[in-house]
Amino acid sequence: MSWRSVLLIFIGSLLAASSNAHESRPAYLQLTLTEPNSVEMLFKVPALGDRRFGLYPNMPDNCTAVSPPTSYLIDNAYTDRVTFQCDGGLVGESVAVDGLASTLTDVLVRVTRPDGGTQVTRLTPSATSFVVVATPNAFAVMKTYLAIGFEHILSGIDHLLFILALLILVPGMRTLFWTITAFTAAHSLTLAAATLGFVHVPQPPVEAAIALSIIFVASEIIHVSQGRAGLTQRRPWIVAFTFGLLHGFGFAGALTEVGLPEQAVPLALLFFNVGVELGQLAFVAAVLLSLALLKRVLRDIPEWSPVAAAYGIGIVASYWTIERVVGFW
Repeated sequence: MSWRSVLLIFIGSLLAASSNAHESRPAYLQLTLTEPNSVEMLFKVPALGDRRFGLYPNMPDNCTAVSPPTSYLIDNAYTDRVTFQCDGGLVGESVAVDGLASTLTDVLVRVTRPDGGTQVTRLTPSATSFVVVATPNAFAVMKTYLAIGFEHILSGIDHLLFILALLILVPGMRTLFWTITAFTAAHSLTLAAATLGFVHVPQPPVEAAIALSIIFVASEIIHVSQGRAGLTQRRPWIVAFTFGLLHGFGFAGALTEVGLPEQAVPLALLFFNVGVELGQLAFVAAVLLSLALLKRVLRDIPEWSPVAAAYGIGIVASYWTIERVVGFW
C-alpha cells in the first residue's frame, strides 16, 4: 500500500470542510475613536442566506448611541454602523460581543485612536470581551497576531489543498522537507513585501490564481499516474517556491483586512508569519502522523485513489477559479 494513497481520506475531509467553512467565518468589529469622545462603530457579522449570526457588540455603560444604527446585507455578511458618544472616553473600558460564547466563530477587533495608533485583538467563545488600552504592549501584539496567523492557515482550505497535493507528489521525507521550506520562504517574502507596501497586487485576481495553482498540482498527480513525471515531481522545490510567492499575496490580503498596529508593525508581521508557519507545520505533522496510524489499520487501498484525490482537488479548485474570476470580471 502506498502511503500517498491514504491521502484520499484527507482530501475527502477537506472537501467536506470547504462546503461548511462559511459557518466559522470570523466577525469583524472596528471602533474608530475621534475627538471629543466620539466612537464610530462598524460591525460585520457572517450570515447564512438572509439569516444573521446572533452576535451583537455590547458597549460600556458610559457610551450612548447618537446616530440611528444602519444595517445592510452584502457579500454574505451583515454590516452595522452606529456612532456613540462615550463620556470620559473608551480607554480603560471593556467592550464585549454578546452571543459569541454560543458560537464556533471568532471576532477580529480593531480599535483606531485619534493619533493613528491601533489596537488589534481577537475575541473567541471563551474570551468574549476586551479592554481598550492606550498603547498595546508587545506581548499582546505577539499573542494576537500569532493566533491570527495560525488560524488563517488552518481555515484556508485552498492553501491546505495545495500542500496536500504536494504531499501526494513529493517522494521521500528529505525532499518533502526542502519543498515545504521553499514554499515557506517564498510566501514569507511576498507576505512582507505586500504588507509593508513595497508591492501592490489586487486581491481578487490573486485568489483566482491561487485556485489555478491548485489545479496545476492536481494535474501533475494525474500525469505521474500515467507515467509522465511532471515538473513538480522532478523539481518540487521550484514549483513550491514559485507558487509560494503567489500564496504569500493571499496571506497578505488577509493581514491587510485586519491591519497592523503602527507602533509595532515589524513585531506584528513577524508573529503573523510565525503563526502561519506553525499552522502549516501542524497540518503537515497531523497528516503524516495520521498516515502512520492508518497504515496499521487499513490494508488494501485502491491504487487509483491518488488519481481520484487529484480529480477531487481539481474539481473544487476549478469551481473556486470560476467563482473568483466571475467575482471580479
